[in-house]
Amino acid sequence: MILICRVLLLFLLLQVPLPVPGQENLKNEYWHTQAVFYNLEIAVFYDSDGDGIGDFQGLIQKLDYLETLGIDAIWLSPFQPSPGRDDGYDITDFYGINSEYGSPGDFADFIHQAQMRGLKVVMDLPLNHTSIEHPWFQKARSDQESPYRDWYIWSSTLPENWDKGMVFPGVENSTWSFDEEAREYYFHRFYSFQPDLKYANPEVRLEARKIIGYWLNQNIDGFRLDAVPFILEQHLNGHEESTEDFDILYNMRKYLQWRKGNAILLGEANVLPVENQKYFGEKSDGLHMMFNFYLNQHLFLALASEEFQVLSNALQATREIPPSAQWANFLRNHDELDLGRLSEQQRQLVFNKFGPDKNMQLYDRGIRRRLAPMLDNRNHLELAYSLMFSMPGSPVIRYGDEIGMGDDLSLEERIAVRTPMQWSNEKNAGFTSAEEPFRPIIEEGPFSFHQVNVSDQLRDENSFLNWTIQMINLRKKCGEIGLGDWEILDTGSDHVLAMKYSFNEKTTITIHNFAPETQEVSLKMEETEKLLDLITDKITVIPEDGNLRISVKPYGYHWLRTHHP
Repeated sequence: MILICRVLLLFLLLQVPLPVPGQENLKNEYWHTQAVFYNLEIAVFYDSDGDGIGDFQGLIQKLDYLETLGIDAIWLSPFQPSPGRDDGYDITDFYGINSEYGSPGDFADFIHQAQMRGLKVVMDLPLNHTSIEHPWFQKARSDQESPYRDWYIWSSTLPENWDKGMVFPGVENSTWSFDEEAREYYFHRFYSFQPDLKYANPEVRLEARKIIGYWLNQNIDGFRLDAVPFILEQHLNGHEESTEDFDILYNMRKYLQWRKGNAILLGEANVLPVENQKYFGEKSDGLHMMFNFYLNQHLFLALASEEFQVLSNALQATREIPPSAQWANFLRNHDELDLGRLSEQQRQLVFNKFGPDKNMQLYDRGIRRRLAPMLDNRNHLELAYSLMFSMPGSPVIRYGDEIGMGDDLSLEERIAVRTPMQWSNEKNAGFTSAEEPFRPIIEEGPFSFHQVNVSDQLRDENSFLNWTIQMINLRKKCGEIGLGDWEILDTGSDHVLAMKYSFNEKTTITIHNFAPETQEVSLKMEETEKLLDLITDKITVIPEDGNLRISVKPYGYHWLRTHHP
């Protein structure tokens, strides 16, 4: 039944030209199923006024670049007022704009300019917690009778599980901290300066709905919902077992759709495949999209082991989702590369390959590096991105990864992968005219802004940036991917993954070689006589025996489509 629904959905989408920025069909309620997302942080993208910090006017000036890149939607990291202790995820006003980034008028101008270019805007929404400096918490800690007291989770004594469940082990050693003013312990999954909100309280749920409604009124197209499992985790106090309440998510979705029918919820939920359906909703009434962390972790395991079977298993494990839902596929994001779903042996294999030094590792489970220095090879980098673009789902690109930006491991924790965008080889990478940017720019080594920047790569037809633009365009030509039925083909090699997408007598086949040596493979092609290479435009005639024999270069890839002259 699910397959039939997905086929019908794909049929409707393919009756019109494939979506590109500005086309009317991208505005329908299924726009997220075919969109290419681009994640950026205002503070590190582009500074327009010379104060050393990126701002909305700077982002407006770079919208033409994003349009040229070919993306469909911008995912903004938090931009509300914040002390900045967690890079903006510690919010003091959910309804405001950080004055360092501009005014509400600047934000409105940005939304208008994005819409003029056909770009959707999705904003980060960390509703699980607030800053300890938020007025709600200040009122809660200062007055036990305040209605805000019950907006947070308190305990008069230190709970027995105080040292369990930290999101940042090694940095935080407890999920409970004593507040001198309140004279009680408060609960925090993340940092101690980020107290969790109590979603068992109906008033907190109502406030979350107001926040969503407010930003929808500002023409936001959706929300990247931060830490979804912890929003659903219900704590009454520190001495009772927590429970999950998925009605919070389903009611949030219902309200969102009532206010704006084509707005989406993109969830951060690093859960096991057996739990996926609960997050998407049995009635497609949960998340519209969810980051496929499980696939991401096994993709890196496959890259490290040079064999595709673990990735194939992850694909099968995450196959079943509601027909109107979609996966969000990514390589790297703003956090560490989380390997927590791998076994200890598997995790160590990835560590050894991509993050061998302790300084490259974080929280005993992840790697705090950008993609380019991890893979450290143009062919390997192309393989990884070609894989990501060809996986079932919508691709998500992290700012700077389209030019192969590096990391700065001298910076603390995850800030290592959040350095300013490298626009040119001029002073401060063209990011700011200030004497000194608020965060260091990579100035030395093979990933310095002298070697890696947008300006130089735009002029080089063989650059990674221009290759990425071509791959984004290629992905948009293949509407089958993400919506069509797919199967994994037998290649006869443990190193070569071949996937076949089919719909309405059209077939796209992607082939990827995980090995650093050339692989000779054979594919059984009984349904077609000719294949068009979508990258080279070369036509291959299938031999009479139906076996396509193909040589795949080290870390090589092919995108093939049935050809009907």
